[in-house]
Amino acid sequence: MTALPGGFLGFEGRCVVVTGASSGLGRACAIELSAHGARTLLIGRNEERLAEVLGSLSGSGHQSLVLDLTRLDQIGPEVTRAIAGVGRLYGLCHAAGVVTTRPLHANTCDVVQEMMTVNLVAGLELARIVARRDVMEPDGGSLLFVSSIYGNVGVAGQTAYSASKGAITAAVRSMAVELARRRVRVNTISPGLVKTAMTDRALETLSHQQVMAIEERHPLGPGTPSDVARAAVFLLAPATTWITGIDLVVDGGYSAQ
Repeated sequence: MTALPGGFLGFEGRCVVVTGASSGLGRACAIELSAHGARTLLIGRNEERLAEVLGSLSGSGHQSLVLDLTRLDQIGPEVTRAIAGVGRLYGLCHAAGVVTTRPLHANTCDVVQEMMTVNLVAGLELARIVARRDVMEPDGGSLLFVSSIYGNVGVAGQTAYSASKGAITAAVRSMAVELARRRVRVNTISPGLVKTAMTDRALETLSHQQVMAIEERHPLGPGTPSDVARAAVFLLAPATTWITGIDLVVDGGYSAQ
């Protein structure tokens, strides 16, 4: 996909906060956003990898913030400080997430809480900050949460992860209704199996045959981070002004069966 200056996917220098930006889907979304003219504020835990991503972005004006999203009390002060250096924000792409594949009997409170904290609660806190009237552009903006097809369909070993992603989808619908009067759009994107380091770690507990079975359930095969990033840019783009409260499934046909 080629970015066209002033085209309907053009961001014209608007600033988007991207979490989980040091790897995987967050990295891909940041790269794709920059290719379409957006400035980005990258958030991640690994300073070295964030610096590498910054060096791979198109355009200028990008910044990064090293932040552990499990430290909920730090999100407000740290993001507010970083925003002061980039000016008004247009949007948020919350791509940070954690996943652990475990049967129900191994889903302890700590395991569930970790996924809920990063996947859901941290995202809601970021949305609260980014959508403030004194932070977001006065003409509105766009918030996007990376959910998962597992928030819509059942799968063994993913009870806690599915719960966290399903909660995102539900929360986004309410945010979309609440913020519509300010022309702030809120959507989710639900990928199927995408080849990332996080996915590889989640699949480590499965046999080769089990992994192959999951891959074969995707008629178009497993996806790539770029597949998701291109769809994310579409939902975030300033010109897609009449799309809010939806969950865009990007799963290679997984849920069509």
